[in-house]
Amino acid sequence: QVQLVESGGGLVQAGASLRLSCAASGRSDSRYAVGWFRRAPGKEREFVAGISWSGSARDYADSVKGRFTISRDNANTTVYLQMNVLKPEDTAVYVCAARIGPSTSRRGYDYWGQGTQVTVSS
Repeated sequence: QVQLVESGGGLVQAGASLRLSCAASGRSDSRYAVGWFRRAPGKEREFVAGISWSGSARDYADSVKGRFTISRDNANTTVYLQMNVLKPEDTAVYVCAARIGPSTSRRGYDYWGQGTQVTVSS
């Protein structure tokens, strides 16, 4: 089992920045990729960004490319999502997920956090 806890959400104005954190604990015998997803009211959950176990491979949805950056610390216990130039359409619950295996992917995640709310006002 991998437990994931997100933090860092909040209410900001358009153009502001936020940094989300995803703290992982549990299994230490497996390598896993981590992804960020978001779920806006009335919309399907969508992939936002993903990072491989080593951190060398990163993937972004077109809607956030150039504004969001995903990273992970050297101990591989925390994954960050730096969100810049936030827009009202970024408003959603942001959830991190872990996928057993070294490679990033947009699907096939095994463990999910509870999520953190991000609200961007215009």
